[in-house]
Formats: sequence, C-alpha cells, structure tokens
Amino acid sequence: MKKRVWFALSLTLLLALTACGGGNTSTGSTSTSSGSASAQNQTENQAQNQAQNQEAAATQYPLTIVNYTKAEGGTEWEEKEQVFDKAPERIMANTRPAAEFLLHLGLGDKIVGVGANFGAPDPAVEEEYNKLNILSDGYVGKEVTLGTDPDLVYGRGGLFENADWGVGTVDVLNDMGIHTYVLESSITGGTYESVYKDIENLGKIFNVQDKANAFIQELKARQEVISTKLAGITEEKTFALLFMSDPSEVSVYAAHAESFFNDAFHMVKLENVFETNTSDEVSVESLIGADPDVLIVPDWRTYDGSDPNTLKEALYNNPKLSSMKAIKNKQIYAVDYNYMFGYGYNTIDGMEQLAKEMYPDLFK
Repeated sequence: MKKRVWFALSLTLLLALTACGGGNTSTGSTSTSSGSASAQNQTENQAQNQAQNQEAAATQYPLTIVNYTKAEGGTEWEEKEQVFDKAPERIMANTRPAAEFLLHLGLGDKIVGVGANFGAPDPAVEEEYNKLNILSDGYVGKEVTLGTDPDLVYGRGGLFENADWGVGTVDVLNDMGIHTYVLESSITGGTYESVYKDIENLGKIFNVQDKANAFIQELKARQEVISTKLAGITEEKTFALLFMSDPSEVSVYAAHAESFFNDAFHMVKLENVFETNTSDEVSVESLIGADPDVLIVPDWRTYDGSDPNTLKEALYNNPKLSSMKAIKNKQIYAVDYNYMFGYGYNTIDGMEQLAKEMYPDLFK
C-alpha cells in the first residue's frame, strides 16, 4: 500500500511538474648555464601564468547567475537573475541527487538539509551522504525547508512550488531573502548537456571551479565510453516507459515533455516512441499499436526492496501484450527512478547499466 500511494504521488508530480635566474661569470660553462637559466625562466614563467590564470578564474563577487523562475502552478520557466554577494553557507537540497551533486564539489559542510531521500545511492559519496541532515524520505514542504534556515534552496525545478510537497516558489523564497538555484537540467528543454552548465554555475557560485571542471571531465569521459562502445549501432530502437508498481496494472507514461529523460535515453540509442505525443496519457491499446522494441519499467529496489523481475515476469506473461516485439524478444529493462527523473549527473549511472544489459557483448 505504501508503495502504491508513493507511486501515485510520483506520477502526479511527474505530470505536473549541467623570477629570473642569476648570471654565471664562468666562461667555461656559458652555454650550459644559459640553457639552464632559460629553462628555469620558462618554468617559472609558466608557473606565474598558471597562477594568474587560476586567480582570473576565481569568482569575483558580487556574482550574477542567470537562473529560472515560474509562476505558482505554472509550466513556463523564465530567466531570473540570482546575485550572490558571497558563496552561500547554508544549502537546502530538495532531492538526494541534488545533494550528491554538491558532495562531488566538496560542499558537504554547507548542506543543512536534504529532501526526497530515495533512489539509488552514489557509492562515490554514499558514506558522506549518510552523515547529512535527511529531512524526509519523501518530498518536503516550504515549512520544513525554511526550518533549515537556508540561504540557498537548490535542486529539481518541479519542486519549487507552494505545496505540501514543494519547497516554495522561486519568487516567494527570493522575497524572503533566500537565494535559489533551479537545476537547468530539470526544466523544460533541459538535456544531459545541461548538467554540465549546472556544474559550471555551481562551481562559480561556490568558487570551486577546479572541482567543477574535474567533475565535468569525469562525466564527459564516461559519456564518451558509452558513445564509443555503441558507435556501431546506427539505428535507434524505440522504447516506452511503463510507469507502474502493481504487476497487474499496466500504466504507460508518454513522457512527451520530459526533455531530459528523452535525451538521456538517446545516449544508449533509444528513442521514446511517444515523445511526440500530445498527451502523457497513453492507453494499453495505443502501446500495443505502437509496438516499441523495448519496454522500460521503474526499479523500486532502493525504495522498498521490491524485485523488478516481478514486474518483468508479469508483463511477459500478460496475454494482452503477447503480440509485442518487446515481449517476444525479452526486451524489458528496469531503471531506477532517480536515473530517469532525478535530472542529475547520476543519470549516466543508469544509462551505463542499461547499455551493458542491452549490449553485453560490446562491454566485455
């Protein structure tokens, strides 16, 4: 029952909701000395240039970052500037992936609260994450958010609402003197490339550009591995998301407006068969008619320990779906909720896992 209630809430939210050397007087060694001095000068000049470049890259406050806002209950995001006189000291992260993101930038000591404590953990920062102030396993409201006394509320855009599950709108929080940062990856039009922009912006806000740049390079290298391994696959397969938790109830989510979600699956040569749908409501009959090559189901193990194979087997044995290619070819895969709708860097973890499951021979 708990999972069904949480599932219903999640689906509702989904639908609503990157120096010179000294001279040498010895004539016997003039050539050697001159060469040595020249090399020393070159090394020292390089060091000075590097120091100057690092100094130039350092954040100069006040810093203006162009971010986003939208009207309460609205769907259209508009640009809004956030001006930082200094690096924030107290950050409320509205989801687990948002908090893990900050940990990769070395900002754990600034996180005063974390909402939505669910989804697959990032092993690289799991130990540090477990020491944070976890506010709730589910989404948290404005009152709980304000209770952390934040000077920055940050994370997934869809949660910036004045609702019992929302941290408050951007405008309301800003009017209270609290800065906000809405992940660009989480708003309409966001893609995995937006993750890099988010990392770059956070690096500037907190003056940790070195860590931000290193993190970007790490993620891009992982993307490149996937791209290289799948380079021989010239045509994308189609897929559909069955956003379901009850094995007996087939529920299709078109995710037509989920630009980040759809872009992420392009990494592994998958195209959402309902991406151009005019509505997120899709009947089972429409699913059968579309007949995608692959079916994706949520992996709920990190939420309640349930085995995704239960969903898979129920779908494989569902007589109504028996004519579908994905059923006949055993092409159902489970992906953690946060890898699909966490709008963060760790989506690449899910895409790596999915690529290895779909094309095991290419990842040997």
